[in-house]
Amino acid sequence: MRLWPWRKSPGGGGRVRLALPKWMRARFDAAQTNKDNARHWSAAEFLSADAEADPSVRRTLRVRARYEVQNNSYARGMVRTLAEDTVGTGPRLQMLLDDGELDKRIEHDFQAWAKAVRLAPKLRTVRMARCQDGEAFIFLAQNPALKTDVKLDLQLIEADRVTDGAVLGTGGSVDGIEFDRYGNPKSYRVLKLHPGGTESYDNASVAVKAENMIHVFRQERPEQHRGIPEITAALPLFAHLRRFTLAVVSAAEAAADFSGILYTDTPASGEADSVEAMDTIQLERNMLLTMPGGWKMSQVDPKQPVTTYGEFKREILNEIARCLSMPFNIAAGNSSGYNYASGRLDHQTYHKALKVDRSFMETEILDRILGMWLREWALANSEEVDACDCRHVWFWDGHEHVDPSKEASAQEKRLMSHTTNLAIEYAKQGRDWEVELRQIAKERKLKKELGIAEENGKPKEDNDGEEE
Repeated sequence: MRLWPWRKSPGGGGRVRLALPKWMRARFDAAQTNKDNARHWSAAEFLSADAEADPSVRRTLRVRARYEVQNNSYARGMVRTLAEDTVGTGPRLQMLLDDGELDKRIEHDFQAWAKAVRLAPKLRTVRMARCQDGEAFIFLAQNPALKTDVKLDLQLIEADRVTDGAVLGTGGSVDGIEFDRYGNPKSYRVLKLHPGGTESYDNASVAVKAENMIHVFRQERPEQHRGIPEITAALPLFAHLRRFTLAVVSAAEAAADFSGILYTDTPASGEADSVEAMDTIQLERNMLLTMPGGWKMSQVDPKQPVTTYGEFKREILNEIARCLSMPFNIAAGNSSGYNYASGRLDHQTYHKALKVDRSFMETEILDRILGMWLREWALANSEEVDACDCRHVWFWDGHEHVDPSKEASAQEKRLMSHTTNLAIEYAKQGRDWEVELRQIAKERKLKKELGIAEENGKPKEDNDGEEE
């Protein structure tokens, strides 16, 4: 950056700029390359998002991520837990069309259709694919075998099948996805057979319109068009964890293979009885044992890191779980070192990440599915429903509180102070407030018919007005 110095004029009437400039160079320690950090930053390259994650790189990452998930119990548990916590038993639809009867019909038919196409299990599979494959594709196709009026079905396609075989994208295409001039997907090139399948591979493919395909991935860089596994940063750590575990087991097995060893302090030319190398001596229990002359016996010291093994696993699992915004006790399945405050604080961060992920799934997946489903439902039922302007909300499974008693007390105070309402509180539990209030009204009516007194926390009174 160039700075031009100034000075006051001799007459005091302003400033005069000096003729000679001075140069100043801004310095950043992280931008310097020296002999101490050259090897550390040797892999850093100036590449675009698509060039950095080209088809060969993404294929290698997918294969390794799948391998770890299939062979590492912690990796498999974390991926499955993340999918189950995010999707749960599946989303539930509530329509807001100001037409009670129409809303109920749409909600009922959509839930029946969702159960028929197994929407919740497929969403859990999509969430797992995003974690270990980096992306997932949902093909919106027709399935005449469905028992519902709407024949729309969801077919999950693995990321390996969406490709055009090119190393780098050309023009408006990026590894099987063709874009228009505005960056919108136009079509997807899908292979008829999986490249790694058992069928004969002939590289045949079909083009699928963008309106019939849902591409789900986490975009971490601008101009990124394909996803990489979310556990990419943790793959080396999973390998370290497995290697360390195997090393500890091997040390324990090596120590258990030998009851003891014979050694001598006598030099090779000294006087000591001859002993065959790697020879064995039968040891009997509760018997006195004599050694050959000049030889001594000692046990093998296993030297296995027994005291540091648990600490190593805790630290590395904590680092692995961080890339998934998952607390340690959920990743490890162990809350023995937690108290109430720390457990709740970690879960608040985790639940916030789940809320963001659910909102992402609503926008990218559920709203598109609902729009196409409503168009077919309206045609099948001769109803006029504007799928583009259809007000609705999605409900998900709620999160159980660590201390239900404290949460119920706090909820009562919020309702009494009007800082919340029933719709918000029921939504936290993943339930529809209108359905719940109707159920409460039915229960109260039935209790009144059966002569069952309401339990409102007040003492009952007998016929004379005296408290029981």
